Amino acid sequence: MKKTMEDSSKIMRRSIHTFLQHYYRATTAAAVVLPFSAAFLLSQAFFSSSSSSSSFQMRLNTLFNGAGFFTSLDLFNMLSFKLSQTLSSSLLTLPFSLTFFLFSKAYVIKLLSNHHDSVASSVYYLSLLRTYVCNSLFLLSVNASAFALFLIASRNFYTLFSLASALIYSIILANASVISNLALVSSTSSSSSGGYTEILKACLLLRGRASTALALALPTNLGLAGVEALFQYRVVRSYHKGDRDITSIAIEGTFIAYLYALFLVLDTIVNFLFYQSCVKNDEDQKIVREEEYLINIQIL
Repeated sequence: MKKTMEDSSKIMRRSIHTFLQHYYRATTAAAVVLPFSAAFLLSQAFFSSSSSSSSFQMRLNTLFNGAGFFTSLDLFNMLSFKLSQTLSSSLLTLPFSLTFFLFSKAYVIKLLSNHHDSVASSVYYLSLLRTYVCNSLFLLSVNASAFALFLIASRNFYTLFSLASALIYSIILANASVISNLALVSSTSSSSSGGYTEILKACLLLRGRASTALALALPTNLGLAGVEALFQYRVVRSYHKGDRDITSIAIEGTFIAYLYALFLVLDTIVNFLFYQSCVKNDEDQKIVREEEYLINIQIL
C-alpha cells in the first residue's frame, strides 16, 4: 500500500497545536528574535521613506537603461524598487540575522527535536549559520537570474510577456524561499553539518511536494506581511504625522515587533514539522518498496 504525503492543513494544525502546547518556550524564542524583528521592521520603514533606497533604485535604472533595457514600465519600477529595498534591508539587518534570528531558530529546533537533550545549542547554531550563508548566496543568484528573465522579456516582448515573466519571477522567488527554509531545518539533523548540500537535499525533499510547501508558507507569510503593514500604519504613519508622543509609539512598535517575532517562531515550527513529514514519508515509501520487492521475489 502506497504511503501518501501528509496534508498541508493537517501539518498547519499540528504546528499551531505545538506552538500553543509550548507557548511559554515559544515566547522565549520570540523574545530572543525580537531585536531582529524590530531591526527588520525599522529598516523596511526607513528605506521606504528615505532617499537611500530611491538612490539605489535610480542607479539600477541607469544601469539597465545603459544596457538598452525597457525600464519605463510601472511594473519594472515596482520590481526594481522592491529589489533595492530588499537588498538594502538585508544588508542593514545582517548582524541581527546572523545572531538573534539564528539563535531563536536553534532554540526552537532543539526544543522540537527528539535528541534535544544530547545535542548542544551551539551545534545547531553552527549548522544553521553555514547553511544561512549558503542560502543568502543562493537567494541572491536566484533573484539575479529571475530579474534577468524579466528584463529580457521587457526588452523583447514589452507588456504582455513582461506581465507573464513577472508572474514567473514571483513563483521562482516563492520556491527559492521554501527551499531555503527547508534547507535551514534539515541542516540541524544528526547526519548534517550544514552548508550548500542542505540546499540540494531540500530540492530532493520537495520533489512532488512543492504545492504542499507553498500552501504551508502562505499563511505565515500573509501573517508577516500583515504585521509589516500594521507597523507601517500604526508606528511609521503616526511618527510622521506627529499625532502621538514618541513613548506611546515606541511601546506600540515594540508590541508589534513582538507579534512579528511570534510569527517567525511559528514559521520555524511549520518548517520543522513539514521537514519531519517529508522524511517520514520517504522512509515509509522505502519500506513499501522493500516489501513489494520481497513479495515479487517470493512469487517468482
